[in-house]
Amino acid sequence: RASLRPVTRGIGCSLLPGRSERALYGAPPGFPGGAMDLAYVCEWEKKPKSNHCPSIPLVCAWSCRNLIAFTTDLRNEEEKDLTHMVHIIDTEHPWDVYSVNSGHTEVITCLEWDQSGSRLLSADADGHIKCWSMTDHLANSWESTVGSMVEGDPVVALSWLHNGVKLALHVEKSGASNFGEKFSRVKFSPSLTLFGGKPMEGWIAVTISGLVTVSLLKPNGQVLTSTESLCRLRCRVALADVAFTGGGNIVVATSDGSSASPVQFYKVCVSVVNEKCKIDTEILPSLFMRCTTDPARKDKYPAITHLKFLARDMSEQVLLCASNQNNSIVECWSLRKEGLPVNNIFQQISPVVGDKQPMILKWRILSATNDLDRVSAVALPKLPISLTNTDLKVANDTKFFPGLGLALAFHDGSVHIVHRLSLQMMAVFYGSSSQRPVDEQTIKRQRTAGPLVHFKAMQLSWTSLALAGIDSHGKLSMLRISPSMGHVLDMNMSLRHLLFLLEYCMVTGYDWWDILLHVQPSMVQNLVEKLHEEYMRQNAALQQVLSTRIVAMKASLCKLSSSTIARVCDYHAKLFLIAISCTLKSLLRPHFLNTPDKSPGDRLTEICSKITDIDIDKVMINLKTEEFVLEMTTLQSLQQLIQWVGDFVLYLLASLPNQGSPVRPGHSFLRDGASLGMFRELMVVIRIWGLLKPSCLPVYTATSDTQDSMSLLFRLLTKLWLCCREENHVTEPDDTLIDECCLLPSQLLIPNIDWLPINDGIISKLQNKQLVRLQFGKAPGLIGHTVSSQFDAFVRAPGQPKIDHLRRLHLGAYPTEECKSCTRCGCVTMLKSPNKVTAVKQWEQRWIKNCLCGGLWRRMPLSYS
Repeated sequence: RASLRPVTRGIGCSLLPGRSERALYGAPPGFPGGAMDLAYVCEWEKKPKSNHCPSIPLVCAWSCRNLIAFTTDLRNEEEKDLTHMVHIIDTEHPWDVYSVNSGHTEVITCLEWDQSGSRLLSADADGHIKCWSMTDHLANSWESTVGSMVEGDPVVALSWLHNGVKLALHVEKSGASNFGEKFSRVKFSPSLTLFGGKPMEGWIAVTISGLVTVSLLKPNGQVLTSTESLCRLRCRVALADVAFTGGGNIVVATSDGSSASPVQFYKVCVSVVNEKCKIDTEILPSLFMRCTTDPARKDKYPAITHLKFLARDMSEQVLLCASNQNNSIVECWSLRKEGLPVNNIFQQISPVVGDKQPMILKWRILSATNDLDRVSAVALPKLPISLTNTDLKVANDTKFFPGLGLALAFHDGSVHIVHRLSLQMMAVFYGSSSQRPVDEQTIKRQRTAGPLVHFKAMQLSWTSLALAGIDSHGKLSMLRISPSMGHVLDMNMSLRHLLFLLEYCMVTGYDWWDILLHVQPSMVQNLVEKLHEEYMRQNAALQQVLSTRIVAMKASLCKLSSSTIARVCDYHAKLFLIAISCTLKSLLRPHFLNTPDKSPGDRLTEICSKITDIDIDKVMINLKTEEFVLEMTTLQSLQQLIQWVGDFVLYLLASLPNQGSPVRPGHSFLRDGASLGMFRELMVVIRIWGLLKPSCLPVYTATSDTQDSMSLLFRLLTKLWLCCREENHVTEPDDTLIDECCLLPSQLLIPNIDWLPINDGIISKLQNKQLVRLQFGKAPGLIGHTVSSQFDAFVRAPGQPKIDHLRRLHLGAYPTEECKSCTRCGCVTMLKSPNKVTAVKQWEQRWIKNCLCGGLWRRMPLSYS
C-alpha cells in the first residue's frame, strides 16, 4: 500500500510546476517560455453598466473554416433577465461579430461545429438542441432551421455523427515527396449510412439524467429523433464526452462529478429500422482515477472537473482532471487489449497457444501530473496524428510538433501546452494577471485584489498553431503557438513545419489562416517556391484537383510581403482566368451525339496547342464551328467576361516592354506558357462567337477604323506564347515583338485593370508581433498599415466607381445594391443576381458558397469603401 503513488509506470510522469514553484523558481531550465504570445484581443464596448456577462458555463467552438462561435449572456437592466447569445466571428475580421439571440431559455452548455465548418449545434440546460446554418452562405448571417429536444433534461455532451472521413498525418514522413505518404486515408466507418453507403447526417447528445438522444437529418429535411437510457440504472451525469470507433460505433464516457465514483464508458450503436431510429447501448470497462487510490491524496481532489477523449475518433484514450478549490491533477488513460491469464488446470486440459488466448479490455494509466494550480479550461488538438513511438521521440528530442500538444488553462491566468500522452510541458504562456510575484508583498496584494482573469473556455485551431480563449469578462484572446514550441530550430525545420501544415490544408480543404500567423515577410518567397515544388511532384490527377487551391494559397502568402504584393494580383487574375476558361469551354456542345470521347473544349485545347499559326483566322479553319453555336442572348450576356479577357490580353502585351519590373501586376503571366495558351484559346472562341453576334466582342478604342484589333492582339500573343510554351525551354522575346508591343499604346487605348480591393483583414497587421487591441462591432482603421501602402497603385481611390469583381459590372462610386465580400481576398460582388440568362446564372452559381480563392462570403454595408 505504501508504494501507491501518483507517479506512474507509463510513458512518463511530467513535472509541471505548481503556482508557488513557478513564483519561486520560474520555468524549468531551458524551458521554451516564448512559444506562445498574444496576437490580438477583442473585447466588448465598455459601458457604465455593462450588459454583457459571460455565461456559466461559457463555451466556444472553432471550425475548420476558422470561424469561432462562443456564448455570452446579455443582461437586461430593466427587466433583470438574461438573453442567451451566440456570437460567431471570422478570425480574420474578429470585430465583425454576428450576435444572435439563440432563443434558448436556459444557459447554453454545448457548441459543436460540423465537419465542413458550415453548421453549428447549440444545446442548453433545458434539453433544447438547435442547428444553425448560414443564411445565403454568408459567414455573418445565421439562422436556426431544425433542432431537437429532451424536455427539461440539461445536455452535458454533444457531437455530430461521424461521416467516415479520416485523414491521418504522419509527422515522421513530413519530408516525403508524395502526399499519399504524408497523409493517408484511414479506413473508418460512418456512424450511420444511407442506401449506397452514403453517411447519414445527425447528432448525438448526452443528458444529465443519463439519457442518450440521437437526431438524424433525413434527405427531405425532417429530423428523426430517438432517446434511450445509457444503462438500466440511470444516475446523474455531471460530465460526459463522445468519441467514435473505426467500426461505426459510438463511445460515451460519463462521470457523476465525484472522483470517488468510477468513470463509466458505454458503446452506443445507432440504426434505422422501419423508418425509426433505434439505439442500442452496451457497458464497457470503467476506471477509477489514480489519485483516488493514493492514501495521501484520496480525499484531496473530490471532484472530476474535466473529462475529454483525446480526439473525436480516438475512443481508446481519455483525459481526466480532478480538482479541489485551489489545485488540480491531470491523468491520461489508455484502453488496451490484454491477455487473460488462464489457470494451470485449464492449461493442462486444453493448452492455450497463439491467438486462442482469451483477451480482455482494460484501462491503463499512461501518465499523470503533480499538483497543479486549478484548471479552468482544456483545449484538445484536432490534428489526426497517428501517435507512434516515432512521434513520441520527436517530442522528447525537443523537435516539437504543435499537433502533439493539448492546452490547459489555469485560474491564475496562465496557459500550458503539454504533450497529449506524456503530459510533459511543451510551452507556457503567462497572462497579464499571472506574472510571477517577486516578493511577499506582491503575493499579498495579488491575494487581496480579487479573482484573477482567466480563460473559462478555450479552443485550439485545426492546425494547433493558434489558441482562442474566452476569459471571465467575455473577452476573446487569440494566441500564437510556435510551430517549434519555442525551441531554437534552424530556419529549414521551421519552414518544413509550416509547409507540412500548408500541404495538409491544401489536401483537406481546411482554411489556413492560423498558419499565416507565423509567416514572416522573409519566409514568403521560400514558402511559395517550396509549396510549388511539392505540388509539382504529385501525379497529374491530384495536381488538377488542387490546381486552384494552391494558387489561392500562394496569393495569401504573397500578401504578407511588400516585395511580392504585385504577385497577389497575378494569382487572383489566374484564378479568374481558369474559371472563365472552364465556363466558356463548357458552353461548347458537340454537333452530333455520337461524338468521340474528347469534348469540344478538349479538342479546342489540342488544336490550339498544335497549330502555332499567328493568324487567328487560319486557326479557326481547323475547328468545327458548328460546335460553337449559342443563342444570341447567351452570347450577349457573356460580354462582360469576354471584355475582361480582351482587356487583360491588351494590358499584358502593352506591359511586355517593362517586363524587367516584377513589381508590376501581370509580370508572372509573361513567362507563364499555360496561362498564355488559355488566353489564346479564349481569343479563338471569342472570334468565332463574334461572327454570330458582333456585339459580344470586346470593345477596343483604336486610332484606325480599319484596324483588326483582335487579329493584331492574337498575332502578338501567339509570338509571346511561342517563347514560353515549353516550361523547360523559355526564350526571351525578340526585338521585333517588343517593338510591336511598344507601338500598342499608339494604336489602342490601354485599359485600366481593376485589381482586387485592399483586404481589410487583420493578418497583415500581426507580423510585427505587437499585440493588437480590437473592439467588437468597431472596425480598426488602416492607419500605419505598412502592407496596404504597397497596394495603393492597384486599388481604386475613394470616390471612384467600384466594380463587381465576379460579374465585371460597374457599381458606381456609391453602390446602391447590397454586396458581399470575401473574408480572405476581399473580392466584392453583388448579393443578388441581376441576370436572368441561364449561362450567367451558371457562372454565378459557381460562387454562391465560396469565393474564387475558396474563402467564405460576408455581407457588406451599402456604403462599403
